[in-house]
Amino acid sequence: MTTFLLGAISAAALAAGLFFLRFWKDTRDRLFLLFALAFGCEALGRTLLAVASLGENALVPYLIRFIAYALILAGIVDKNRGARGSG
Repeated sequence: MTTFLLGAISAAALAAGLFFLRFWKDTRDRLFLLFALAFGCEALGRTLLAVASLGENALVPYLIRFIAYALILAGIVDKNRGARGSG
């Protein structure tokens, strides 16, 4: 059951990443690109958890999740810094 749920979460994250990638292709806004990359990392991490049968204390899934959250944070900071210069 856990493998099924990890697969569903991975598919949802991949779908969200493709959704943001489509917006990036239309607008060329870096925020959408970084969100797409972050959700792609999330999908990769969940797939790795499901396929590799890693234990709860494995470091790799947490590093992948950290990179995903760092990408989201970088996108938000980048977007807010860009808004200051145009005001």
